[in-house]
Amino acid sequence: MFRRPLLLVSTCWCLAAPADEPVGRAPVEPQTLPAPDQPVEPVRPSVERLDDGRMRIGKVVFEPKSREIRFPAVVNMTEGLLEFLVVHEKGKIHEALFATDISPTHLNLAFKLLRYPASRELYSKVNEDGTLSSEFEEASPEEKAGARIRIEVEYTDGGASRKLPVNAWINHAATERTMPAVPWIYGGSFVYNGKFVAESSGDVAAIFLSNAAIINFSGEDNENDEVWLPHPTRVPAEGTKVTLVIAPFEEK
Repeated sequence: MFRRPLLLVSTCWCLAAPADEPVGRAPVEPQTLPAPDQPVEPVRPSVERLDDGRMRIGKVVFEPKSREIRFPAVVNMTEGLLEFLVVHEKGKIHEALFATDISPTHLNLAFKLLRYPASRELYSKVNEDGTLSSEFEEASPEEKAGARIRIEVEYTDGGASRKLPVNAWINHAATERTMPAVPWIYGGSFVYNGKFVAESSGDVAAIFLSNAAIINFSGEDNENDEVWLPHPTRVPAEGTKVTLVIAPFEEK
């Protein structure tokens, strides 16, 4: 199967909204990284402090003490193969469980401000000619430990508020088992030709490994794009509004 192919530290030199034709995908076989779209104006996000102590960048809300990040999304698919957990609404919506209208730059900045280290352990190495290697990038033990996160979905069901791991809404096509509750990995995407690739591609969180995505799934079969499906009975109707909640991963 195939594997697809950091962030700026500054709060101001970020990049604009996803293009209609996303970039950032590449197979293991050598392939040149995508060329950038037409030049875009930098986005200069402002950080707002809320009355309850939380902070907000655009539509991304985060809590410094718990290091929890929250943002809105909608159920995008209830059947069909999944390659992504979350994409921007102008991104690869034909293969993602959730769609969102937040800026990937804003989400990545929230990770930075909460001091999550980016671990590049699930990103393909890039050769000198711009093609992608079959080898992965390296990460320190500290980066690997700090980059592990959990992602939960919060929604309303019959008037009651519910919250559960997003893994519970995903099934393995062959085994029909629920996706294991292993950590997701914050990697931070990357900058290419002066552009933050997650912003250009709309790749927020990938199940099938993507260098362009800010977050990647760490479990088995993350290099296989033909095994993950929405859970047949748990995922609510398309268009259902949800809140995705990110927090540090804790071993049970």
